[in-house]
Amino acid sequence: MEKRWVLASDCNDATINKIAEQLNIDRSLAQILVQRNICDFDQAKDFFRPDLDHLHDPFIMKDMDVAIARIETALANHEKILIYGDYDVDGTTSVALTYSFFSQFTKNIEYYIPDRYLEGYGISTAGIDYANENGFSLIIALDCGIKSIDKIDYANTLGVDFIVCDHHLPGDELPRAIAVLDPKRADCAYPFKELAGCGIGFKLAQAYAQKHQLPKDTYLQYLDLVMVSIAADIVPVVGENRILAYYGLKKLNSNPCEGLRALMEVSGKTENYNITDVVFTLGPRINAAGRIDHAKHAVAMLLCQVDGNALEQSELINLKNTERKTYDQDITREALALIGESDILINKKTTVVFNENWHKGVIGIVASRLTEKYYRPTIVLTKSNGHVAGSCRSVVGFDLYEALSGCADLLDQYGGHKFAAGLTMQQHNVDAFANKFEEIVSASITEELLTPMIRIDAEIELAQIDGKFYRILSQMGPFGPENMAPIFVTHNVYLAQHAMAVGQNHLKINIKQQNSPIFEGIAFGLAEFQNLLQPKVPFSVCYTLEENVWRDKKRLQLNIKGIKVN
Repeated sequence: MEKRWVLASDCNDATINKIAEQLNIDRSLAQILVQRNICDFDQAKDFFRPDLDHLHDPFIMKDMDVAIARIETALANHEKILIYGDYDVDGTTSVALTYSFFSQFTKNIEYYIPDRYLEGYGISTAGIDYANENGFSLIIALDCGIKSIDKIDYANTLGVDFIVCDHHLPGDELPRAIAVLDPKRADCAYPFKELAGCGIGFKLAQAYAQKHQLPKDTYLQYLDLVMVSIAADIVPVVGENRILAYYGLKKLNSNPCEGLRALMEVSGKTENYNITDVVFTLGPRINAAGRIDHAKHAVAMLLCQVDGNALEQSELINLKNTERKTYDQDITREALALIGESDILINKKTTVVFNENWHKGVIGIVASRLTEKYYRPTIVLTKSNGHVAGSCRSVVGFDLYEALSGCADLLDQYGGHKFAAGLTMQQHNVDAFANKFEEIVSASITEELLTPMIRIDAEIELAQIDGKFYRILSQMGPFGPENMAPIFVTHNVYLAQHAMAVGQNHLKINIKQQNSPIFEGIAFGLAEFQNLLQPKVPFSVCYTLEENVWRDKKRLQLNIKGIKVN
């Protein structure tokens, strides 16, 4: 699919020159810093040297004092505490962190993860009944609860108190819990609004340790779990998240908890993790537990203290991930066939596909795959518990949630944000919904939005790239949303030798410019350019820079995102 190359807008030349001079770095790297609102020496120092001392005081968060007071009362009175969390990576890491931390102070503590298929997302009646029937008087809910108004009202009638630790956008009404910790609530002065759910659990632990003057390691030991949640939940890797991710990666690569260590071992990658590795290696495996079986297995693995037990749990989860891949591949193939066999579906501005036999646990992954293929708002539907459940994905720049709001009369419920959402409806509404969704999207989406975009940070010459350039560039990490790995464009490059197709539709090339060294490049999914690239014919490439390690030897490599032949 043809992609738009969009070069970042110009920045103030004087500011770029000043940063380049103050830091003694390449002007193109200074330009990238200014694009990311790093415009003076002090800001650059904070950016390049993340510092745990710059974490915000947790007691700035609205209701934190109330939450800590209620937990102190529960501990003093030997009340039973239930740690409740969602079944995805953010939820399971949140539960593992909070359960582990407070287990240091009480034995009257358990954890609860709802069954994805029997209870669904968020606080469930079954979970509250479990707490009530088993004598739990306090539930600490993580990564969910901010919209569970009725459920928490029900818990209140039973005398079960809630502390809600969530990071999702609240509705017009807050739940009537003892405390509601959510930086996104309108009356919360906490300066960083984009913590993951596990980040809220971390702040709760930090607050308790701070009030009781406990050593910092009582909560900093969980930084690897916080980092995994930040990576997997696709939250912005800026501000406080960047500090947490930076030190979390250090811990993962040096001294991870036994559960993560075992999971790294069964995944086949045991060192040199970055955020992308976590997203594509550890995240899917932890998620697979809840998608295919029950997410309590993921928490059990993360809580393991002994090598052997952790390895056993991680092998179980790895097996679930293999099973998840099979479902994913089979359903994606069936969905692509449905679209490919229908001229009507191919020519729409949206994709809505339904099969009542598809596995609900992977339809979100399939929706992402279809979006990659056809690049348009996509919804994958299947039958679940007597109704139709759907997972939705959007394209950059189009507000999916708003489009779903226009179809609300046909939906039982829906929730999410601009780029991803979930929904349920009655089966008899499927066709009407697909038609209305297409109508709403078609009326507002532009052809430009339906064309994938590569956002380019800077135009450079190959000769600018050397060891110092890459060293400074790598210190801009960890990379993630709002601090993505910079993409460069270089024009008028030439093949140094013939292009070679490798693997499944990939391309390996060596390129050069006048007065530059030869650089190796790998272009995933771009093998169609093999015959278009000829010696002495100039072309342009856009790419990220990475270090390729092979047999303990490191060399710079261009990870090529796009090619244009002049």
